[in-house]
Amino acid sequence: MFNSQKTEKFLFGFLLFTLFWLPLSLGANRPWAWALMQMSFFFIGGVLLLTHDGLLAKLYSKYKPLVVLWLAFLAWQLINLVPLPFALVEAIRPERVQLLLNENIEGMRNITSQWLSLSFDAGQSDVMFFKSLAYCFLFFISLALINSAKRLRYTLIVISGAGIFQAIYGSLEVLSGLKYSLVFKLPVSHIATGSYVYKNHYANFLLLCLSAAIGYMIASLRAQASSSYRERLRRIVHFWLSNKVLFRIGIIIMVIALVMSRSRMGNSAFFIAMTITATLGLIYFKPRQKSYVVLFISMLVIDILIVSSLFGLEQVQQRIEQTNLTQESRDEVITDALPLLSEYGIIGTGGGTFYTVYPQFQSESIQHFYDHAHNEYLQFAIEFGVIGAALLAALLLMCAKNAMSAIRHRRHPLPRGVAFATVMAVIGMALHSTVDFPLQAPANTAIFIVLLALGALSRDIPMGRHNMENNQVQS
Repeated sequence: MFNSQKTEKFLFGFLLFTLFWLPLSLGANRPWAWALMQMSFFFIGGVLLLTHDGLLAKLYSKYKPLVVLWLAFLAWQLINLVPLPFALVEAIRPERVQLLLNENIEGMRNITSQWLSLSFDAGQSDVMFFKSLAYCFLFFISLALINSAKRLRYTLIVISGAGIFQAIYGSLEVLSGLKYSLVFKLPVSHIATGSYVYKNHYANFLLLCLSAAIGYMIASLRAQASSSYRERLRRIVHFWLSNKVLFRIGIIIMVIALVMSRSRMGNSAFFIAMTITATLGLIYFKPRQKSYVVLFISMLVIDILIVSSLFGLEQVQQRIEQTNLTQESRDEVITDALPLLSEYGIIGTGGGTFYTVYPQFQSESIQHFYDHAHNEYLQFAIEFGVIGAALLAALLLMCAKNAMSAIRHRRHPLPRGVAFATVMAVIGMALHSTVDFPLQAPANTAIFIVLLALGALSRDIPMGRHNMENNQVQS
């Protein structure tokens, strides 16, 4: 007989372990790494189903709109994957047939007798479908396993810890003058990338981890009932002896590493997302705590004005100011790719096929190879069609809506902090995705999906009297 309680604790621990090691494997942006990621999530989901009777029914009854959106998105991808008769594919998508015939002129007769998928690259679309399925598992196992105040805190702590580790590793690599990284022996330059290859993926990961860390800080705030000198002194001493100091230092270290990544939109997205979310907190948090205001004033002064300036914020500002569209080819890639949207925008070209279809429309002025559109909105719309992209947008907005509801109506600091982390992550990701492809790094996508799940939980997860008392003791 399974002990479901012990099994659940093990699975929760294994989930946190997986989230921590994912970025270490080059952001899980290699086939072997995302294969391990998928096996981990499928394993956790499978064991949960075996040991918890009626789990699917409970998730469906509680999160019906989210279940429907996920299933609809997965089913929509299958439209491009299901094999169809050659004649039908030729009638629906003649470009797909022509491309295939050009590659296999000698074997034309064999091809015409086969069944084909509508996707321009069935292999890549298969890979994308199983990634999407793994992300779906991750979303719902997060909803199932993160079911208490303690686990909410642990999740924020582990995500923050992963970010702090990456920040220390990335910063030390640059400051130590190493020529090759300690992980996978990659070349090290003056730009921090941690265990990632691409600096913007690294910056986006830090943005997500900073969202979790700031959310944890907010979750640790407590109402200040007494204003006597002795009580204020006691709170100051308690603060410097608590784990909140370590978290505050960790946030500073992550900001330093973010600045050292020299990512223009990564830094801009972080500062804008934090400012917008902090303003929403000032407007909607009731009662408004002085410690909340002090936290963000200290972040503005210490992290941005002092620490960031010492570690190269001016260089990032100069890169932003010197950005010239005549020197950048990303905007031309978007312009060239727009005809793909108008031609295949209904059902899409198939997941993971941008690099296959884009060369057909790439202008001669662009000399570089682009396997991504440097705009997630456009790439998702091209690959999954407008309907598929709309399903993803609806899923994201629904989680953000739940988080905003928690910010407005929850009085306990923990769901407030969790909701803050979700909203900040959503705003930051929405901004960063306009000029880059952060969601193509599986480690980043996994962390983002967990934060979305936390947002969905934050509105209704119970915070009993016992949890409130524990929060006051820990704060």
